[in-house]
Amino acid sequence: MSLRTSGALIGFALLTVGYLVALIWADSRHQVFSGLPKLASVLPMLVVASAITYLVRYLRWYWLLRRSGHPTPFLRGFAAYLSGFAFTATPGKVGELVRIRYLVPIGVPAARVVAAFIFERAFDLIAVLMLASLAISSTRTFIISTVFVIVFLSGLALASANLAWFSARALALSTRGFKRTAKVVTAISDGLEGCRLWLNPTDIAISVVLGLLAWSIASLAFIYLLDRLGISLPFLQALSIYPLSMLAGAASMLPGGVGSTEVTIVGLLSMHDVPIGLATLAAVGIRLSSLWFSVVCGFMSLLGMERALLANTD
Repeated sequence: MSLRTSGALIGFALLTVGYLVALIWADSRHQVFSGLPKLASVLPMLVVASAITYLVRYLRWYWLLRRSGHPTPFLRGFAAYLSGFAFTATPGKVGELVRIRYLVPIGVPAARVVAAFIFERAFDLIAVLMLASLAISSTRTFIISTVFVIVFLSGLALASANLAWFSARALALSTRGFKRTAKVVTAISDGLEGCRLWLNPTDIAISVVLGLLAWSIASLAFIYLLDRLGISLPFLQALSIYPLSMLAGAASMLPGGVGSTEVTIVGLLSMHDVPIGLATLAAVGIRLSSLWFSVVCGFMSLLGMERALLANTD
């Protein structure tokens, strides 16, 4: 097992312990655990829905790499893509760039992986914001989330228009002995420059459609969860809650939006007079089947890819 994998496992264990402590505290106040049997009966379907969203998102990733002249073996590429989820609970999900380790050996340059990651993040935010805008449960939360998306996209556009600045900074850092930091700055610059390849009607349309499809499936899974828990909300209101909470989690800059996403879900459901305990159960259920399931899938894929690397070096 590599040092990187060991560190990820330790981080995941600490995050899990913290999450469980928070749940125990919530249960002591709102009796969350009493609904676990009902939640357990729903989780298999939610997990299936999450797996489908991962496949849809990978199809976008696969399309982008293929369009850039770097097609990958479908299944091996999917495993490499999933491996990034082991580090999805990192600020900005930048840990997902571990995919570079597994895609470079099959002919995908590191700069192209960074570019696809940036492009994917941008279009995920656009898709999620579009879904969140279908019904606004909390104007304040929606405004904050919208501002975050606008600032993020504007930052990308500004940075892309000033790539020479990145090159100058990288050179200055390298000259002063900060070679590792210089490499990071160069990777960001190369990634931003690489995104330009996909700024055409076809790639933009496919990225939007597949992003909307993936996050719509996730939102419909949340509606299914609410229904099974006995929570009745207007369809569009229910559909928009999960995307809005994801935006709030992203805006918080916490790793994986852990805590902030759940609090937002509870808050939005409470606005519809859903009891705190039941709202917390819904938040935990959708996060178990999305974030935590993705991390488990990521570790399984990462360990498999590490074995493959070791086998190829023997």
